[in-house]
Amino acid sequence: MEMVILVDEKDNEEGSMEKMEAHVRGVKHRAFSVFVFDSEGRLLLQRRALDKYHSGGLWTNTCCSHPRPDETSIGGAHRRLIEEMGFDAELEHAFELSYEVRFDSGVWENEYDHVFVGWYDGNYGIDSNEVHEARWIPIPELRAMIVSEPQVFTHWFRLIMENEGFLRHIENMGISI
Repeated sequence: MEMVILVDEKDNEEGSMEKMEAHVRGVKHRAFSVFVFDSEGRLLLQRRALDKYHSGGLWTNTCCSHPRPDETSIGGAHRRLIEEMGFDAELEHAFELSYEVRFDSGVWENEYDHVFVGWYDGNYGIDSNEVHEARWIPIPELRAMIVSEPQVFTHWFRLIMENEGFLRHIENMGISI
């Protein structure tokens, strides 16, 4: 049984709960989103597995998930990067955001999301249970796609990619936006 860390609006821990129960009940919990760039400034984008319990088949950041009650957010980010994409990378904390969205299926995402960025120039190997496909994409091309086809991207990914603080952060990393 996978557990998530329950938090308040300021990310203070308030206990734990089984992951699906937290999503069905809409209880705020801690999450992380990882954005990995290569030396050309391209983002490694993943398309979620088609049968995910929400947002299946949508494009999103390199990986995302929830830290376990016994691990830090960055520790969970490294764990899931290896599990979903088959590699690890040095990561740095970019910023945090809190969001809530209810899906047509009745499942809620009510998350306090820690966003990490990193660099990687090697091969990746996706876990097909989690990821349908992946590809590298330049940020200007990605931003144009988000404007023209927002429905093909996850809710949290669009929020992060529209966040001026995040865009400044990656621009300061030398990424063309």
